[in-house]
Amino acid sequence: MTRDEQLTSLEEALGYHFRDRALLDRALTHSSYANEAPRSEAVKDNETLEFLGDSILGFLVAEMLFEAFPGFREGQLSKARSHLVSEPSFARLARELGIGEALLLAAGESRSGGRVRESLLADAFEAVFAAITLDAGLGTARDVARRHFAAAVAELDPGELSFHDYKTALQELAQGEGKPLPSYRLLSESGPDHLKEFVFEVVYDEDISAKGSGATKKEAQRRAAKAALAIKLGRTTKA
Repeated sequence: MTRDEQLTSLEEALGYHFRDRALLDRALTHSSYANEAPRSEAVKDNETLEFLGDSILGFLVAEMLFEAFPGFREGQLSKARSHLVSEPSFARLARELGIGEALLLAAGESRSGGRVRESLLADAFEAVFAAITLDAGLGTARDVARRHFAAAVAELDPGELSFHDYKTALQELAQGEGKPLPSYRLLSESGPDHLKEFVFEVVYDEDISAKGSGATKKEAQRRAAKAALAIKLGRTTKA
């Protein structure tokens, strides 16, 4: 495949055709390639575009989340953004677009797996969005970003959002809303010592209560907090 064909293929995947293809070419140029190019060619790498693209994508994704989840608190939006504006997320989208095949790498970097390396793919993905912005403006970059992040935003679970520590998440919600901290009460304890089951109830702001059971007190409280979060976030997003 010729270089022109590589760029055309990527443009088709992006859903955007560049007016100045040199910007796209630069966005795909790794420093290893630029460093090995003859000085007379003055080849520029994608590192400064990567810097710009990181900020652009951070803003555009934050905007999408703000619109998609109007009832979320700042902490919830931050957790969602951290999930989407991340190296794994960008690298996954870069693979879907075929960015790896279009990267300009030094021979050694290519042989060592640079085209599939997550960090390189994520960096190039950021650079490509900077290039789109410079070529056509933030509005066009927004349109392209919305197409490619829409599925990931839709797949976010409002009751989860990476809340691995549900007790802390529930506490943060209470603090953010100026509410009393959640209270936990042991409802029952049953079973022999080697097969205990604890049931806890958590009360959030008096009007939300949820129960959880587990083999330990900690696990039962965690499950109760998770259930309360699901109730709380469900009410918020429907408000």
